[in-house]
Amino acid sequence: MKTLRDINFNHKKALVRVDFNVPLDDTFSVTDNTRILAAKPTIEKILNDGGSVILMSHLGRPKGKEDKFSLRHIVPELEKVLGRKVRFINDCTGEDVKKAVAGLKPGEVLLLENLRFHPGEKQGDENFAKALADIGADYYINDAFGTAHRAHASTAVIARYFDKEHKAPGILLEKEINSIRKALDKGQKPVTAIIGGAKVSSKIGVIENLLNKVDNLIIVGGMAYTFLKALGNKTGDSIVEDNKLDLAKRILKEAEEKEVKIILPVDLVVADKFSNDAQTKIVDVHHIPDGWQGLDIGPKTRKLIDEVIQNSKTIIWNGPAGVFEFDNFAKGTEQIGLSIGKASGNGAYSLVGGGDSVAAVKKLGLTDKISYISTGGGALLEMLEGKDLPGIVALSD
Repeated sequence: MKTLRDINFNHKKALVRVDFNVPLDDTFSVTDNTRILAAKPTIEKILNDGGSVILMSHLGRPKGKEDKFSLRHIVPELEKVLGRKVRFINDCTGEDVKKAVAGLKPGEVLLLENLRFHPGEKQGDENFAKALADIGADYYINDAFGTAHRAHASTAVIARYFDKEHKAPGILLEKEINSIRKALDKGQKPVTAIIGGAKVSSKIGVIENLLNKVDNLIIVGGMAYTFLKALGNKTGDSIVEDNKLDLAKRILKEAEEKEVKIILPVDLVVADKFSNDAQTKIVDVHHIPDGWQGLDIGPKTRKLIDEVIQNSKTIIWNGPAGVFEFDNFAKGTEQIGLSIGKASGNGAYSLVGGGDSVAAVKKLGLTDKISYISTGGGALLEMLEGKDLPGIVALSD
């Protein structure tokens, strides 16, 4: 697979798939420009070579052409990040787009309208992909890791219309691939993974793949209660997938056979209702009262997890330890972030991904302490499962 460094874009036009699916406020101003900043190195490389850039992205989940999802709203923020004028056109295929691309001069940037205004984008439609490929670009660059697991027209199908010499991953996508592989396949031992979130069912593949990669697997969040119940504990009103108890038992047995240490909570913060202002108490996992539910890990568990993390050389974290959106049940998630930050400072390699995990790292000001923060949600999970992502495979074909 070619890399961006292998290409000189002098007087060439690059069609770059970025992930500008950014949050907007009521006045359509960008409230978090992380994804725009993440694409900046790729854009600058092309422009500095003397090339021009055509940017394409999706925004939200529009039903037809809804103005609130128009990418024109992000032009001011994009111009601020890039420090240059950005041209915008209110479509992404067709004659007007071809004319705009033909008129691009070296150093210029053109932003196309929301790809999902066309149903063919999510459908992976060949005709729509071909129309995108025909707007007049010399190269196709995919720098949208967040959508690399989707076989959409702009991520997987379009790549068929560019040969190996004229397509490549962007700097961000390449960094994502290398960072995840470094943690999963080349990680210095001991390797520890912390997996959280609500349900075991959403992360079965991740857990099963990690059992072949890690020395320690820490299971927290809502999914932990299914494992605790499988071990014979009463779980009160805590979230449990009763139809996954046998699966949990099988995973625990498989971990034992593979000599992977599974770490589950030993104490919990329980509440009498699912609310930030609920009554709370700390109990050990054997004594969750009827009518109460676990919403965070307790202090003994936080200490236990910290000890495992400090003794690890490679750390992978995806998913919260509790109901992170409630401040009173965010301590466990925040402590994991602090522990990983400390271990990273002492030389461990850390990879963090997933909405709440990344939010915790940012909230605690630990962004610079973590070795790599992934921009992908579903894409990261699929790589942790060991799957090949369509948007990445397409760049090699």
